[in-house]
Amino acid sequence: EMLKRIQLESRGRQPEQIEDLILDNCRSAGEPEGLTDEFTSLKKLSMINTGITSLKGFPALPALKKLELSDNRISGSLACLKGCTSLTHLNLSGNKIKTIEALQPLSELPLLTLLDLFNCEVTKFPRYRENVFALLPNLKYLDGFDANDTEAVDSDDEEDSGSGDEEENGIDGNHVENGEEEDDEDDEDQEDGEEDDDEEDGVPVNEDSRNSVEDDEDDDGDYDGEEEEEEEEDDDIDEEEQGAGESSRGVKRKHEEEEEEGGENE
Repeated sequence: EMLKRIQLESRGRQPEQIEDLILDNCRSAGEPEGLTDEFTSLKKLSMINTGITSLKGFPALPALKKLELSDNRISGSLACLKGCTSLTHLNLSGNKIKTIEALQPLSELPLLTLLDLFNCEVTKFPRYRENVFALLPNLKYLDGFDANDTEAVDSDDEEDSGSGDEEENGIDGNHVENGEEEDDEDDEDQEDGEEDDDEEDGVPVNEDSRNSVEDDEDDDGDYDGEEEEEEEEDDDIDEEEQGAGESSRGVKRKHEEEEEEGGENE
């Protein structure tokens, strides 16, 4: 069944093209089946709950970094992993490992930094943690904690938190930039409103134009007053001329009457 699962997971790719291989919960005959040295690019291999009792025949996988073997029945045979020289994470939790000596072959893995033996009988061994760290000097985390009982931070969580921080900064930055743009637009709208107030029917109105209109009105008033005064003066002149004419006619008439009277006396 494991061999068929490998063929299914390969999806038509050649073994050297596969980097991740998930074989969880498939049945095995007690040993890994279908794995060969051809998986030269394989970086992550997961065989959780497959019924493996021994790692005999496990191939050398030089690119393999993470190996999940939890919930199986492995009690030893860890020396078969010596060809996985790039291995950094090894999960053996829930297996049948009982002694510190069974872990001895792991000291040949120079890059191994994380080892999980949770729910293995070896964890009940006196001074278990101290002995494992002494056996594997390059090990940083055992069962999720370092030698000082500081909890490990998963690398995947770090990557996720990093991307989250970048997105959050990006949203704040856009928000600030958008806020500045909105302020600029509000200023432009306010300026446009002021310009509209200063214009009526498309003609700009300012103090000079208002003053000129008022001056024109005052000038019209003065002009009308002058015309009325001139008309009154003309009427006075006509009356004077009329009076003078009447007086001259009276003088002439009187002179004629005197001449007539003188002629009669003669």
